[in-house]
Amino acid sequence: MRAIRPANESAERADGPADEYPVRADGPADHGALRAIRLATILGLPATAALLGVVSATAGLGVAGWIAGLATGTAATALIATARMRSDQPAMHPADWVTLTRALLTAGVAGLVADSFGRPVSVMALVTLAAVALVLDAVDGQVARRTGTATPLGGRLDGEVDAFLILLLSIAVSRYYGSWVLIIGAARYALLLAGWLIPWLAAPLPPRYWRKVVAAVQGIVLTVAVSGVLSLFTGLIVVAAALLLLAESFGRDVIWLYRAGAGPRTRKAVQVPLAVLAIAFVWVDLVAPDRAWLFTPAAFARIPLEGLVLVAVALVLPPRPRRVVAAVAGILLSLLTFANILNIAFFEYVDRSFNPVYDWGSIGSALGVVRDEIGAKRADIALVLLLLALALLVGAITAATIHVTTVAARHRRAAASGVAGLTAVWAVCAGLSLQFVSGTPVASTSTVGLADAQVRATQAALSDQRIFERAIHSPDPDARIPVSDLLTGLRGKDVIIAFVESYGQVSIEGSSFSPGIDAALRQDNASLARAGWSTQSAWINAPGYGGISQEAHSTLQSGLWVNSRQRYSELVDSNRFTLSDAFDKAGWRTVSDSPATDDESWPSGTQFYHFDQLYDRSNVGYQGPTFSYAPMPDQYILSSFQRLELAPGHKPVMAEIDTVSSHSPWAPLPTMVPWSKVGNGSIFDPMPARGETAVSVLDNASKQRKAYGTSIRYSLKVLTSWVTELNDPNLVLILLGDEQPDTPITSPGSSHDVPISIIARDPSVFRQIASWHWQDGLLPGRHAPVEPMSAFRNQFLGAFSTATPRTATTH
Repeated sequence: MRAIRPANESAERADGPADEYPVRADGPADHGALRAIRLATILGLPATAALLGVVSATAGLGVAGWIAGLATGTAATALIATARMRSDQPAMHPADWVTLTRALLTAGVAGLVADSFGRPVSVMALVTLAAVALVLDAVDGQVARRTGTATPLGGRLDGEVDAFLILLLSIAVSRYYGSWVLIIGAARYALLLAGWLIPWLAAPLPPRYWRKVVAAVQGIVLTVAVSGVLSLFTGLIVVAAALLLLAESFGRDVIWLYRAGAGPRTRKAVQVPLAVLAIAFVWVDLVAPDRAWLFTPAAFARIPLEGLVLVAVALVLPPRPRRVVAAVAGILLSLLTFANILNIAFFEYVDRSFNPVYDWGSIGSALGVVRDEIGAKRADIALVLLLLALALLVGAITAATIHVTTVAARHRRAAASGVAGLTAVWAVCAGLSLQFVSGTPVASTSTVGLADAQVRATQAALSDQRIFERAIHSPDPDARIPVSDLLTGLRGKDVIIAFVESYGQVSIEGSSFSPGIDAALRQDNASLARAGWSTQSAWINAPGYGGISQEAHSTLQSGLWVNSRQRYSELVDSNRFTLSDAFDKAGWRTVSDSPATDDESWPSGTQFYHFDQLYDRSNVGYQGPTFSYAPMPDQYILSSFQRLELAPGHKPVMAEIDTVSSHSPWAPLPTMVPWSKVGNGSIFDPMPARGETAVSVLDNASKQRKAYGTSIRYSLKVLTSWVTELNDPNLVLILLGDEQPDTPITSPGSSHDVPISIIARDPSVFRQIASWHWQDGLLPGRHAPVEPMSAFRNQFLGAFSTATPRTATTH
């Protein structure tokens, strides 16, 4: 019989000579020993059935569970009995009975796991069986040592039970955490299969205590994870850490097996590709662009000066200093790679590079948006996998750097010649300023340039931050405007500032969906005109890009350029005078209607903006379905606002309303219903099932663009039809986008301009803004005025107040 491969994740096995593992039998097996083996064989099936009966009576067990449990118990009993019968000294030692008990408990786990695919099973029963089996894993080794009956076969049998239990637990956990968890359970069997194909991988491994620790960690972590006592995110982190430990342990064993048993031909077959892979990995890492759209083959056809310097240094250093320098270089390169990844993400979603001073808070905000779009479970799984990938990337970069320097030192003459030749080519390319791709010279210093850019960005951000802090803490002249002079041109009017999520320049210019939006805007403009309403529009440059709406809202309100989460946090902790403060001071009732927030998550609504009333998803009476990110349709937002705030005889209201139906992922989308039938929102119940799901849209760029265009048309139609439906001659609606949407809706490098429009019935409103030179209609042309969003507060107060001290905007 072929020896069973020891499981890496099992407890430490006895792999040494037989005299290191004595047994008490001094000669051939007696009849008592054989009877013990037969007894174990006879008891296996009824004992398994009894255990499954107890499980069925206490926790419930279906047909699939019975079949899987009986098959596992029978196979485990047969394996142990057959292995002992064919061994040199056939006998059932005391530790073997413990191992058999663990195998039967594992059969119970197998029954519950098999049953879980068809119906809910008792987590308590599953955890109890697994926990007892794990505890007994420590007992059988103690029993073997105390009775002097430890044998290599006993260790291998113990390892097989460990491996199968871990496989079953990984299957159970994968149903909640994702299929990647199966790697933990499948790793031992993958190594076994590799040992059949590659003989040197089947050699016995020496005992190693760390292997026992890693095996114990796998079982404990998976049992705790399946118990549900950990939150999903914490459990994901813990299971991912266990997988990393297992990968390290397996890697160390494979390296040992390679060094101990691989032949010269195998070594050459492994060493050459490994060296090429390490060089290519470091090379690509050194020249990789920091923007996704620059990832072309030509972008990698460059010579990294940093790599040449690293190899040159390795050639002159002794072995130990060389390894230290290579390891440090690998870690530093990993940090710069992480910065490069952040740059790619920020250019993709906010159209600028990552700033190491004030952008860390934006990462948390982005994760919140992702959770809202795809769900907390999927987002947590993605985050853990991302963290796991980053950890593996750091290890891979460091290992590749060390390997490249080691190979260079081993082949010193060839490495020196190669470095000299590439250095000469680099110098020629630098002298000629040769570029295959604009902005990416063949003579590359990308890594040094990235490090320099990060240092300069840090210095500039610190300096800029001091200017911003002075602005928010200095006296604000607009706050001193007398009440008698403040907003006199709007007295008696309801002023609504409506932010349309992701409504950017791309919506109405130069895209596949802009003609449809333009046509819809012309129709909406005609409907407004027939009802007696006038409109004027322009462009406004937003500080954000791709989805951080709070930056745009605070910029418009405060008159300061808020382009990062850190700036936003500092601003809302200050006493800066906002538009809502101005309206409140002048006698308006101020309201925020933001359905994607709640009072607890947005304390700045009252503490900074000083709104008299905050409306959110919890207090507007909505009883309909959610639409992915949007907790309610835009039509319900406006309907409920009208019901709650615009009753006959109401006090003039200033409100900021944030519409969210046009927020990514733009699916599923609601459709318009008659305003009189909006009610409590239950009329929208059937709509989510009729459209695309968020996941299906996000997987297809074409679908995203189409859904985005539809969502913008819907949001704009809701706002303009609400104006005509309300038909309040004292209404002034300021309609604008908060930022351009990110890719693939907007092309890389696009402007941050968004449309802004004013809709009013009173001609005096437009006379007061005549100096702005805005264009008529809802569609601003290419030559319409463009102002930074931070200029709007001062411009607005200046137009509609009798006297206004002017303050400069702060970028």
